[in-house]
Amino acid sequence: MAASEPANNSGRAGSGDSKLEQMTQPVSQILPGQSGFSILNTGRQGFERRAELIEAAERSIDAQYYIWNSDVSGVYLARRLIIAADRGVQIRLLLDDVNLGERDLLLAALDSHPNIHIRIYNPSAVRSGIGNLVAFVSDFRRMNRRMHNKTFVVDYALGIAGGRNIGDEYFDLHPNMNHRDRDVLAVGPIVGELTKNFEAYWKSAWSYPISNIAKTPKNAASILGSARESAGDITGLTRGTVQNIEAARGKIQQVIEGLIWAPAELVFDSPLQDANEVPDQLKKTAQALRDLVQHANSEILVESAYLILGNKQLELMSDLNARNVKVAALTNSLATNDLTPNHAGYTRCRPELLSQGVELFELRPDAEACKLWVEPAEYCDHGAMSLHAKSVVVDRRTLFVGSFNINLRSIYLNGETALIIHSPELAEQVANDIRLAMGRPNSWQVTCDVNGKLQWVSSDEVLWNHEPAVNWWRRLLSRFISLMPIEFFL
Repeated sequence: MAASEPANNSGRAGSGDSKLEQMTQPVSQILPGQSGFSILNTGRQGFERRAELIEAAERSIDAQYYIWNSDVSGVYLARRLIIAADRGVQIRLLLDDVNLGERDLLLAALDSHPNIHIRIYNPSAVRSGIGNLVAFVSDFRRMNRRMHNKTFVVDYALGIAGGRNIGDEYFDLHPNMNHRDRDVLAVGPIVGELTKNFEAYWKSAWSYPISNIAKTPKNAASILGSARESAGDITGLTRGTVQNIEAARGKIQQVIEGLIWAPAELVFDSPLQDANEVPDQLKKTAQALRDLVQHANSEILVESAYLILGNKQLELMSDLNARNVKVAALTNSLATNDLTPNHAGYTRCRPELLSQGVELFELRPDAEACKLWVEPAEYCDHGAMSLHAKSVVVDRRTLFVGSFNINLRSIYLNGETALIIHSPELAEQVANDIRLAMGRPNSWQVTCDVNGKLQWVSSDEVLWNHEPAVNWWRRLLSRFISLMPIEFFL
């Protein structure tokens, strides 16, 4: 590593030394045991809150992500992290290896900064080329156990958790495809739990310092210098953003004043322990969601990018149907799904879900609500929507939101993080958002005709008897993949 790492602060509540801690502690003391939350319902909100927290940080930033792209937003936030490190903020960045894309040398250059410390989770032994693919296949069981968690904690005072990775398509900045997504900004005791989550993965035996993987490039100082010089460049962001500590504090203060306070728990899966263990047990996050669902009384609303269930989960749907608990689920259509194999896995369980009374909705790429979700709205005129949100609302009283997709990979393989918030106000807010997205101008409802054949209903009652808005080749590819029993890995 470039320098000794900061002392372990696992689960600490903070010392009160930073301005952010001073801003959040008084309001936390009014409602002891509760935490404050703000739903980040648009990509713009998700980007701005992260950018503001980076600018306001004085002591530490701990960021844990499955994906951090080197696009406009990813590069901008990385440059601002360097500026924060220059003023003494200790930066710890933990990234899953599967999406690094041969950026080892760039990360090693960032790690050469004395206040930036980077680790890679569950890395491949071969870093590039065909050897990387061979290494994945030959060590398939280990390499399939990914860190899908997404957390961001600043000064041990404020944190963000949810579904968003770092990249243009998650922040309404991609001109052709933007993800409908959701995460939550939090203050209060739940932030200490977010830190425990981060520490568990940071200290895992499967998290390797980037310095163990790649040598610091000879031009590291030049790379850092160039990043500093261009750190104020907002080209491509389509919006301005704060770049000084006082303005950032002012924005965050406004957010704090509008927080909704409620009891909450954070559930996170343990990092990989034994690479050879058989993944046949529910992960902690999956068990927590199952417990919530089993105790539902009237309604469950699901919003999940991927919806792939096995026999045990389908049995639970049957039990809910027998108890007259209404279940409605929104997922991607084939036209909006970024992964055709994942859609194919969903099609294997889709008929059974319908037979158990589940209302199924699939997002339209031309969803009218795009202009409510995406800014600038003109991206909706020539681009498309995709669903990346992962939220469940139970009885409009409890909200489950995090990195957890309703699929077998999240249930059995990945590390995930989920917030469980016991707030009728927040639950109602997200429930209304989901129901809006399920509306026929925004989604197709999948039903069965009198002969039991699938049909898709649009806003003007037009019916399709096949997956809408995609060509025959993609429908054929999805159907072919659905014949393969690979849904456990999707």
